[in-house]
Amino acid sequence: MAFENILTARENGITTITINRPTKLNALNKETIQELHQAFETAGNDPETKVIVITGSGEKAFVAGADISEFANFSVEEGAQLAAHGQEILFDFVQNLRKPVIAAVNGFALGGGLELAMACHIRVASDNAKMGLPEVSLGVIPGYGGTQRLPQLVGKGKAMEMIMTAGMVAAEEAKQYGLVNHVVAQTELLDFCYGIAQKIRRNSPVAISQAIKAVNANYEDGVNGYTTEIKAFGKCFGTEDFKEGTTAFLEKRKAAFSGN
Repeated sequence: MAFENILTARENGITTITINRPTKLNALNKETIQELHQAFETAGNDPETKVIVITGSGEKAFVAGADISEFANFSVEEGAQLAAHGQEILFDFVQNLRKPVIAAVNGFALGGGLELAMACHIRVASDNAKMGLPEVSLGVIPGYGGTQRLPQLVGKGKAMEMIMTAGMVAAEEAKQYGLVNHVVAQTELLDFCYGIAQKIRRNSPVAISQAIKAVNANYEDGVNGYTTEIKAFGKCFGTEDFKEGTTAFLEKRKAAFSGN
């Protein structure tokens, strides 16, 4: 599928999605959000894709925010609809995708860019990366899940500080607070992410999808995460991957998972 604002490539079971708007520092506009939805949906349904890596083109930015010119004149109703639609088709969609998504944060991840990275399951930052939610400096708040996911990752106090000051944190500080898992040199960023992806793809795709569902359940209102875990655990016993995994363990060999 041909896109205007993103690039996709698959190799060794890993699909890489690159936001490709370098002159706009990869800012998210409506068209890019829609294309990202399509790319994630396609990769999610692709049996050959085991892990997804998302990054930005160039060396300056992962995503330096949203395209403000698109919504500067919106009404109250239009603003609410913008947030609701974006959360549904991209940010919540990525979080709940049954395949692991790794964010390779190569530079600035601001506003919607940080919100996209936080929706991913794993985050790795280049050592020059800077992250923040500057929305209050524009008279608005984060609208793509930032007020919810940031406290989950860094704690309420630090999240309040970051949101209310509209400030940025450098990569090492982001790692200190748990906002990113790893910090590496920019030249090593994608290879490092692919290394994590290769470790993931050795394991059962079915079990991984159930693990994502169970972990996410802990953050859903009205959902008992322990109950979700119990049900997901039980489902695994009815899969071919469970039979292969346990048999391979008992036979002292590496498992060859089918994803069924």
